[in-house]
Amino acid sequence: MKPDWELQNCCDKDQKLFLATVGVFTLVILALWRTFLLTPFKLITVFLHEASHAIACKLTCGEVMGMEVHANEGGVTQTRGGVYWLILPAGYLGSSFWGMLLILASTGLLTSRIAAGCLGVALLIVLFVAKNWTLRGLCIGFIIFLAVIWILQEKTTVRILRYVILFIGVMNSLFSVYDIYDDLISRRSYGE
Repeated sequence: MKPDWELQNCCDKDQKLFLATVGVFTLVILALWRTFLLTPFKLITVFLHEASHAIACKLTCGEVMGMEVHANEGGVTQTRGGVYWLILPAGYLGSSFWGMLLILASTGLLTSRIAAGCLGVALLIVLFVAKNWTLRGLCIGFIIFLAVIWILQEKTTVRILRYVILFIGVMNSLFSVYDIYDDLISRRSYGE
């Protein structure tokens, strides 16, 4: 039997709309990359990057001493103990993982609600362990933002929760690739 490589009828209307939305979000993010408009979304991505270090630390029996996210899109997670060679790459891998998870969660209303709720709870928890006001402000701002989006979703005809979760997922995925390039490739110094 000859395989069908043409993939006829591979995508229905909803799948095509989803892929088109991901494409539009990608273009918007790339077009606005160096503007202040994406700063809160970049900072939430830095937060998820740092949270991934913290999770890896806890999973390897270490202690998280503190987490910081800075306005210049940098961050640091202070740890003690744990398995360092798992904690270090967890930020990059975690950013990619959270991006993928949020993109997948955006495909349904229930999963979007769950993702928004989990993100809100994570931000609330980190609010109390944050070591700097940039991270605290980010937590408070995004908790309010998610609450407003959730209320709009539930009480009005505005149905944007799925799109907000998708946008954050796409942003996270793109930022993780950029972060790997910026931290590990473009900053290399040879023999200096």
